[in-house]
Amino acid sequence: MKLTGSEIIVECLKEQGVDTVFGYPGGTILNVYDALYKHQDEITHYLTSHEQGAAHAADGYARATGKVGVCMATSGPGATNLVTGIATAYMDSIPVVAITANVAKTGLGKDSFQEIDIVGVTMPITKHNFIVKNIEELAPTIRKAFQIAQSGRKGPVLVDVTKDVTAAMYEYEAVAPEAIAPMTEKITEADIDKVAGYINKAKKPFIYVGGGAILSDAAEEIREFAHKIGAPVCDSLMGKGAFDGTDELYTGMIGMHGTKASNLGVTKCDLLIALGARFSDRVTGNPNTFAKNAAIVQIDVDSAEVNKNVLTSASVIGDVKEVLKQMLPKIEEVDRSEWINEVKEISAKFPLKYNQDALTGPYVIEKLYEVTEGDAIITTDVGQHQMWAAQFYKYKNPRTLLSSGGLGTMGYGVGACIGAKVAKKDKTVVNIAGDGCFRMNMNEIATATRYNIPIVQIVLNNHVLGMVRQWQTLFYGKRYSQTMLNDQVDFVKIAEGMGAKAYRVTKKEDVEPVLREAISLNIPVVVEVMIDSDDKVFPMVAPNGSISEAFAEEDLAARGLQQ
Repeated sequence: MKLTGSEIIVECLKEQGVDTVFGYPGGTILNVYDALYKHQDEITHYLTSHEQGAAHAADGYARATGKVGVCMATSGPGATNLVTGIATAYMDSIPVVAITANVAKTGLGKDSFQEIDIVGVTMPITKHNFIVKNIEELAPTIRKAFQIAQSGRKGPVLVDVTKDVTAAMYEYEAVAPEAIAPMTEKITEADIDKVAGYINKAKKPFIYVGGGAILSDAAEEIREFAHKIGAPVCDSLMGKGAFDGTDELYTGMIGMHGTKASNLGVTKCDLLIALGARFSDRVTGNPNTFAKNAAIVQIDVDSAEVNKNVLTSASVIGDVKEVLKQMLPKIEEVDRSEWINEVKEISAKFPLKYNQDALTGPYVIEKLYEVTEGDAIITTDVGQHQMWAAQFYKYKNPRTLLSSGGLGTMGYGVGACIGAKVAKKDKTVVNIAGDGCFRMNMNEIATATRYNIPIVQIVLNNHVLGMVRQWQTLFYGKRYSQTMLNDQVDFVKIAEGMGAKAYRVTKKEDVEPVLREAISLNIPVVVEVMIDSDDKVFPMVAPNGSISEAFAEEDLAARGLQQ
């Protein structure tokens, strides 16, 4: 049957099982929105307050479900407003398809109104991107975009469609989506045997889990693997939930704000096993001293990540879940209880702690964990609150911490929270932000109230850009250049003005009852919690320092640093 290009776009989305789209209309994409109007009983479109919010919502939807998130925007500023969200998804390997419309083919290259080369702009921050100038290429391109986004190392794909293509007529025939198989073609038995050999010989193995483990749905295999070899397990920010945070083998996050048990354990181990992790600088600290006593083996879907930041002794290239399935029969069960107890002693000696006498971010996170019984989906913005959320909430399952890891995007949280809640309506979904981050995306509270999406937004308000100020305190002689936010902004009034219920908490004893009420209301709620501007995230590793030299508050004097 013959359809317009816009109708073909909608039919292709339906082919791919898409039932949710986030976006913002405009002139060049009007034909597509007209087609969406006719299919609103099949595809629900959420109008965000800003295109960046649409990109983050699609990202949050994808992280919470494992499916492809979809966002749309018009040409020019609409398309460029997606860029930060696309880059966020790219850095964290999140499958998103962004559909933009451009000026008609005859207007390209002529500085037409709202014309932008969005394909050129996004080339470095997409897994692949396309511009469709001919109607016959439209359906195959959209199908290919979904396939690319989901296969191998996942990532965002942008499809830009000229306006004349959205209006043109062409024959359409439905095509069932191709099955996306895990990447196994580069897995060799020789590589598996070599890595298994290192594991079987190790006396002090340590497992380091990254975001790739979540993307491959490898949680069950990792649990079996860790207990079979008897190894402690740490994770990166992106890997949280891939291994149960309440498991006796779990030692906490590794890296700049990781636990001393993880950082010292990795330093002492004789074998580090990296599962779907890329050895980010925030994990390794000084790469020349990272895990210096250990052989390193790496399992990753992307060969480009092997030997990029640290040198490995052996590796297997392939989907983490599939590699572990093949490797588990080759692993010998060895009693490593002495090593496990050694790491547990470090953990007992250096627990995470904070000031129990004051209202603090960690206290709020711990209470949130108690109130939700660890069964919520937590989204975060970026900064101190993000690290506290990683440290003090125990993530028992994958896809329950959604956070911008690679790009570190302030303004990510509310959009991602909306996307996650739309995807997981039966879950409590909470976004944790600082006041600096919340300023960047608080307009999306209006999106939540427009559709009555019952998210809970916690704002830890310390009236500063907390993490930047922490660095200024520790490394810049307390020169607080442009990090003070002592102004007249009232987040409670702003939230109420956008139609949300809002609370301001100033006392510890009010935290738990307010959180319980906020969740029980089942409407959009903003909870502002007033905390001290001098609260810091500890432990911490100094820039380019060794993770073995992570310091806590009590170590500051010994390190020659002043709080």
